[in-house]
Amino acid sequence: MASFKLLYTTFTLLALLSSSTFCSGFPSFHFGWGSGGGGGGGGGGGVSRPIGGRKYSGLFPGFYSHTCPQANDIVMSVLEKAISKEPRMAASLLRLHFHDCFVQGCDASVLLDDHPTFKSEKKSVPNKNSLRGFEVIDEIKSKLEQTCPETVSCADILALAARGSTILSGGPNWELPLGRRDSKKASLNGSNKNIPPPNSTIQNLLTFFQRQGLNEVDLVSLSGAHTIGMARCTTFKQRLYNQNGNNQPDSTLERSYYHDLKSVCPKTGGDSNISPLDRTSPITFDNTYFKLIMSGKGLLTSDQVLLSGNLGKTMELVKHFADDHVLFFRHFAQSMVKMGNISPITGYKGEVRKNCRRVN
Repeated sequence: MASFKLLYTTFTLLALLSSSTFCSGFPSFHFGWGSGGGGGGGGGGGVSRPIGGRKYSGLFPGFYSHTCPQANDIVMSVLEKAISKEPRMAASLLRLHFHDCFVQGCDASVLLDDHPTFKSEKKSVPNKNSLRGFEVIDEIKSKLEQTCPETVSCADILALAARGSTILSGGPNWELPLGRRDSKKASLNGSNKNIPPPNSTIQNLLTFFQRQGLNEVDLVSLSGAHTIGMARCTTFKQRLYNQNGNNQPDSTLERSYYHDLKSVCPKTGGDSNISPLDRTSPITFDNTYFKLIMSGKGLLTSDQVLLSGNLGKTMELVKHFADDHVLFFRHFAQSMVKMGNISPITGYKGEVRKNCRRVN
């Protein structure tokens, strides 16, 4: 741990001395403990400046600079421990932010447990038995409440945790607009309707993303989050045994990869067995995901159709990102900022929850 802290301090110091407008992380440091950073308002500890330098719907990077300047440091300290203990947690926290923003906007509705007036989104088909990381969010919230009571929203914690998880896995940093407030309700129906299923066609994926104000670039960039993490057999078993309703495998699956996956996921049972989304570097945030798609080794249908769906723009982006990790990092950071701006609750609307699982 001492060596990590030395590297962490060194990288942060180097970043502060840098004048670049965008930091692409430190991909050569292989486990991916990249530059973290304190940063008063959660803006990255001086590692990177705002992309575009604009405010987003009342959100701005320095939102907590006076009310809770240590917010990002607290988030990062909890993440460092959680991810060093279980590297897979980084992907889980990134996914939590995504599944939150696609339902009612980025309002922390995904964190709410059942309430007399609504059912939890945790029970939806995309989330049940697969969404994880809630305890890490609880720990972050608890520490923030001790230091800055009733100040930092759960929605902003999700955004900060997603960015921190990306950085600590070796991915890019970005200056993060903050100031979201928390929803007082959840939408089980919205969660079932708005999160793209893993067997989506390319047109289905585009429809889901366009519904949120996101485009083809955002679709491919954000899909790149699958460079880390795991997926359950139930999400890709169809590809192995009955892709088109004819009891045949998906013809786009590379042959040796297909046989490897069959050994993990038998035809009957084993639905909760897991396989890495990026089999080459499953805990390092890099562009290998796109290289694997190029060779027919995307795990989910929704991964492989970015190339095999024959949509010119997404095919080109997969190729460009496979060739250039800096380009991918830049677009991923921009798309994360854009996704984090989906219908935020700001001003005096909503609330700042004291406990992320319950309305106040």
